[in-house]
Amino acid sequence: MTDEMLRAPAEVKYAEELDWLESIDDGPKPFSWRLSPRMVRLFILGSERADGLDREIPQKWFGDRSFVERSIVTLASDRGLLLIGDPGTGKSWLAELLSAAICRNSTLVVQGTAGTTEDHIKYSWNVSMVIAKGQSRESMIPSPIMTAMEQGMIGRFEELTRSTSDVQDALISILSEKYVSIPELDDDNIVFAKPGFSIIATANSRDRGVNDLSSALKRRFNFVRIPVVTNKRSEAEIVRFRTAELMRRHRIELEVPPTLLDILLQSFADLRAAAASATSDDEKLESALSTAEQIGVLEDAILHSQFFGDRTLRAETLAGSLVGSLARRSPEDLAILNKFWHGVIEPRSREDDGAPWQAFLEGGRQALGTLS
Repeated sequence: MTDEMLRAPAEVKYAEELDWLESIDDGPKPFSWRLSPRMVRLFILGSERADGLDREIPQKWFGDRSFVERSIVTLASDRGLLLIGDPGTGKSWLAELLSAAICRNSTLVVQGTAGTTEDHIKYSWNVSMVIAKGQSRESMIPSPIMTAMEQGMIGRFEELTRSTSDVQDALISILSEKYVSIPELDDDNIVFAKPGFSIIATANSRDRGVNDLSSALKRRFNFVRIPVVTNKRSEAEIVRFRTAELMRRHRIELEVPPTLLDILLQSFADLRAAAASATSDDEKLESALSTAEQIGVLEDAILHSQFFGDRTLRAETLAGSLVGSLARRSPEDLAILNKFWHGVIEPRSREDDGAPWQAFLEGGRQALGTLS
């Protein structure tokens, strides 16, 4: 079934694993949860030898255990969960895994944008049915959030701060009262949330000031701040895990040399350090330099090597993908990358055993020359 989907949701992708965990789970479950909190944590963070399981459960989200535990505890209460952090820190992936483990449905999602309206989180109408038979529950189109309420599941709201204050205010009512009124109907005009309903929202910390959350809405969420991964070992695990998934999806068998992975990680670490020491935004790349962007750079290089190379990942290709992915503004980003290449990459290429760095240097120079 997953072969027929470009990207299968977590509950489909890990269906067999979730079925097995559910079959051995004898822990207490809040509301209508499919797994106990301990098993939810185990599904997300992976099993350890001390768990004494008959099979290994792979780790799917890489981050501090306390973030996952606090998220699970919040969802076991009657409060909403707000995952907040920089772009590419895995907020949406964590929200999807939590929803998949708790209710086996991570697809009840509303995407917050400037065009999101109150109808998107409550309900709308099937116009043709209304004209033919009038307004009724049958002619009503429930939003993903209302569907989650009716079924006692987790509803997800992506990029909450991108939506307008009117939409945020409507969410306050849902989180507080746990029901939605339908004034157009005379009978059966209230949808009550069933036990197990909750909302996981995500917010980009770089969007502060776009549509700030009101204090009333903040009170109805527990905040879990997801930091940028700076630990090199953890970041390497994330990049390997996600890249392996992408390669399986593309049915590509290609080895990523550890040396090139180290070069990618070190380059991003150096770029972050340069951004941290910059005195103005003009001296910073527009990119957030997140782990997700590292994965994107590596995927681009792998696909280029597969389709236009000799199916061997080389430092020159990796450098070209990095430059092409991060050079978004011209001439600002190009100038920053050019300075970085001469001030950081070139000295590294002169060190002992600097052959991979030398190839990376030349590949970056060529890419910068093409874009300039």
